[in-house]
Amino acid sequence: MIALEVTDLLKRYGEATAVDRISFSVAAGSVLALLGPNGAGKTTTVEIAEGFRRADGGTVRVLGLDPADPALRPRVGVMPQAGGAYPALRVGELLSLFASYHAHPLPTPDLLSRLGLEQVARLPFRRLSGGQQQRLSLAMAVVGRPELVFLDEPTAGLDPQARQATWDLIRCLRTDGVTVVLTTHLMDEAAQLADDVVILDRGQVVARGTVPELTHGTGLIRFTAPPGLVLADLEASLPPGSTASETTSGSYVVQGSAGPLLLAAVTGWCAQQGVMPGHLQAHRTLEDVFLELTGRELRA
Repeated sequence: MIALEVTDLLKRYGEATAVDRISFSVAAGSVLALLGPNGAGKTTTVEIAEGFRRADGGTVRVLGLDPADPALRPRVGVMPQAGGAYPALRVGELLSLFASYHAHPLPTPDLLSRLGLEQVARLPFRRLSGGQQQRLSLAMAVVGRPELVFLDEPTAGLDPQARQATWDLIRCLRTDGVTVVLTTHLMDEAAQLADDVVILDRGQVVARGTVPELTHGTGLIRFTAPPGLVLADLEASLPPGSTASETTSGSYVVQGSAGPLLLAAVTGWCAQQGVMPGHLQAHRTLEDVFLELTGRELRA
């Protein structure tokens, strides 16, 4: 069953094309990470799926319905990156208010406890830290037991403990059959949580697949060692076509055909030189793929 289906979606703002005929789908009960640099079209795509904007072309179906259909309101949860709360209301009151909009909400005390908010339940929203506001926004998005939930940067500004609690809640949502569409700039978050990944750049889909599918292929080995290793000697010991570079002082990248021979060549050469490689990483990460596809230049 498909929970979200985007087909040939087009959205323009004046002369600028924000979303350029993109297509993808999200299976029910799965987590999709929608990734891309600033200006890639992520927010516009999600806002159309949430029913806040209208498309200029193509179609979007959310749980089989038009995103603007009022019947979706009790079935879809939305977590904005900021805002969405009454600043003077207390935390517990806010969550209870949102719970009252739904027929079968989650127990609010349990949700407050799970997200570490029980100690601030009597504080007004405006007195919460940024991280606490983020966690409350997540609670308000899921308290109604949605079938599909959109999460925009759910762990922005969170400390490691709160981040792990948020990840655990997202995993529980998936276990309960909830579909999650997640936008994030944290590649490790996407790698940890997502069943599928869609990468957008300049309004177009540039990659789609699972994390293993996107990171397979060309071998990439990273390690740290004393600066100034003789890279020509290292390359001479590697399989044909491999390259080595010192990206920053003491940080090295070796690239070549994926497989155990490349790793053995690197570690063997280090052993011959009496070098102990540190922080050895023998695969491409999702961040490597993201930067290869979207570039390394800063975006506005």
